[in-house]
Amino acid sequence: MPGGAAQLAATSDVNRIEAPVTWKAYLICAFASFGGIFFGYDSGYINGVTGSAVFIRLIEGPDATQLSGPHNSLIVSILSAGTFFGALIAGDCAEIFGRRFTIVGGCVIYIIGVILQVASAGLGLIVAGRLIAGIGVGFESAIVILYMSEICPRKVRGALVAGYQFCITLGLLIASCVDYGTQNRTDTGSYRIPISIQFIWGLILGGGLMFLPDSPRYFVKRGRIEKARNALVRLRGQPPESEYIEAELAEIIANEEYERSLIPSTGWVSGWANCFKGSLWKQGTNLRKTILGTSLQMMQQWTGVNFIFYYSTPFLKSTGAIRNSFLISLIFTLVNVCSTPISFYTVEKFGRRPLLVYGALGMLICQFLVAIIGVAVGFNHTHLDAAGNSIANNISAVNAQIAFIAIFIFFFASTWGPGAWIIAVITPYMVNPDKGNLRSSVFFIWGGLCTCAFVYAYFLVPETKGLSLEQVDKMMEECTPRTSRKWRPHETYASQAGKSEGGKLHSQLIADVERRGSIF
Repeated sequence: MPGGAAQLAATSDVNRIEAPVTWKAYLICAFASFGGIFFGYDSGYINGVTGSAVFIRLIEGPDATQLSGPHNSLIVSILSAGTFFGALIAGDCAEIFGRRFTIVGGCVIYIIGVILQVASAGLGLIVAGRLIAGIGVGFESAIVILYMSEICPRKVRGALVAGYQFCITLGLLIASCVDYGTQNRTDTGSYRIPISIQFIWGLILGGGLMFLPDSPRYFVKRGRIEKARNALVRLRGQPPESEYIEAELAEIIANEEYERSLIPSTGWVSGWANCFKGSLWKQGTNLRKTILGTSLQMMQQWTGVNFIFYYSTPFLKSTGAIRNSFLISLIFTLVNVCSTPISFYTVEKFGRRPLLVYGALGMLICQFLVAIIGVAVGFNHTHLDAAGNSIANNISAVNAQIAFIAIFIFFFASTWGPGAWIIAVITPYMVNPDKGNLRSSVFFIWGGLCTCAFVYAYFLVPETKGLSLEQVDKMMEECTPRTSRKWRPHETYASQAGKSEGGKLHSQLIADVERRGSIF
């Protein structure tokens, strides 16, 4: 056989398909979550840069006091455009070159984008740099979660993936601190310093991943069984001959063969087409899984959280009700950081589904309260003082709005932030005084969308707590989202359909996987 593999010791015991978690395995898996820092920082620093007087004059001219709606929209949202295309490309790259090298490549692209932004002297290079950096962010955001999900032990997968969201919040916090520290600079350092710090995150993630193993599931897909075994040895902290290594590797191989038997891959086009096969109304089809994965991320963005972290500084300035909008943005980010670690415990204790349902309920209540208070007596009601500055009529009402926005962030950070994993283009047009001028009314939109997220989570999101990736496949075939909490694994893929013979995974099956991988 190509890899020289013989038979593997399979198991029909669903509780023995993975080794006990060790600190070494935990730390290896946790490092990958560092990618969240540069995703969070990249999302957060632009909030302060677009509020910098030096940057505003660079883009709009020497007499400008704020960015125009179209320029603000373009600068902020062009990153998301790059992220979209980066994420599309990254999937194919991860299948060809591996998860690890795809993420490293994304770091290189990201650094090139940062160089262009630092060197910019006008709108053109800023936009080009953020577009290219966005492609790198797309590589990272699409593949780091995939990589983590494939290498993490199932017992702590939820907490480790939540750690990725925590790193995003740390990135946002660092960005807010940097923005706050550079807001009073009168030279180009007011925007070049926040931009250039991005170098650090790309170098740490890209350099660190060079010392980590690739995903064993990737190696199995490529027919490299012994490399998959070696990766599992490093990830699980077990010797190569360990029964746990044998059983987990056998399960991965059997699941790969099962998927191939259902949906054979015959080329690049068919690979993409396979994502949309099956009935929309039948549980467990590829179409349902694709829609669930993509729409869950869409719902997360619909909550309005990016409005707060992308636009809170210019938005709060425009209301005339907040004197130090940079400080309020920093407070919001601190709430985000401090709330996220709660999910490390709750996601494994209560499961993913309850967090998403009750988190959406809490968010929609907060969003509607912010909107109602603002329209009645808060942000929307101001007067001019003797110096011509806009001042809120009711400071207490404004403080109440700020408090409910902070509570909303708490609900998001502890539930939907890590539980899921942009409306960036249209937001300036909705809130800018010379455009939609919705002011507090924009929170009615976020509240309505959070209501959609609540209904969506209740009817469509299954519970995956404590299941391996292979067991999640089986669960989605056998039950509905609302009954998924009661589902328990009852057989392994290795023991299914007579593929486990005498406690061994048939050598011919291993040979088939190796041979198929060698022709890619």
